[in-house]
Amino acid sequence: MKFLLALLFFAGSTMFQPPPLVAAGKTLTLASTTSTLDSGLFDALIPPFEKKFACQVKVIAVGTGQAMRLARDGNADVLLVHDREAEEKFVAEGFGLERLDVMHNDFVLVGPPQDPAKTKGLKAAEAFKRIAAAAVPFASRGDDSGTHKKELKLWQAAGLQPSGSWYLESGSGMEATLRIANEKSAYCLVDRATWLAHRKETDALAILAQGDEMLFNPYSVIVVSPAKFSWLHGELATRFAEYIRSAAGQAIIRDFGRERFGAPLFFPDVIR
Repeated sequence: MKFLLALLFFAGSTMFQPPPLVAAGKTLTLASTTSTLDSGLFDALIPPFEKKFACQVKVIAVGTGQAMRLARDGNADVLLVHDREAEEKFVAEGFGLERLDVMHNDFVLVGPPQDPAKTKGLKAAEAFKRIAAAAVPFASRGDDSGTHKKELKLWQAAGLQPSGSWYLESGSGMEATLRIANEKSAYCLVDRATWLAHRKETDALAILAQGDEMLFNPYSVIVVSPAKFSWLHGELATRFAEYIRSAAGQAIIRDFGRERFGAPLFFPDVIR
């Protein structure tokens, strides 16, 4: 009888806990944006997950478009990205199980404090119009990232298609593009996390436009469909998605950056 009670207690105590041994020794491939890596968020967010599940997380930090291409080829287990339209298409086409909200921040338009295009305080689309009209340098990522796609939508809202010697396409990540803008005294669209993380090294720039509803920047997690690619670690990817949306993961996101940068870099969307 005692043995039976002990067995029932053991079963009940583990029923709602994901077994770490399922994931032991595995490597989860996470394709994500450069902003989540460059900001340092993953240094805080990933180690507790690796410890809990006795696994390793391999981060491939690229633009959102490239991250999704990796996943479409079966080269990523899970995505953390920020281009809602593309994400919904990815899921609708059967490559992802579900798009789940994780966190958000926003984009800001930075540029030389002298503001030669007179953009300060304007809505983003109007600011872009003035930059093009003045033909002053603008540094674009030009890499099919979520930031680049947001930038293109803003040019479209301004009724423009940028071109000319003033329009500088880096083909690089956010940090590298921001540094180019700093060197060239150029305007640049940047996510607030990367800006806060690197503003001391980019002292030739200042925020000129912000707070526009078009600058909202939501991030989501998507488990890549194991039905498409049998070799993917679907269960471990699901555990990761659950973890970053859990109270523990959301608390890390909520508090990250406050002490080092004086302000949070991301805001949790599941648990406030």
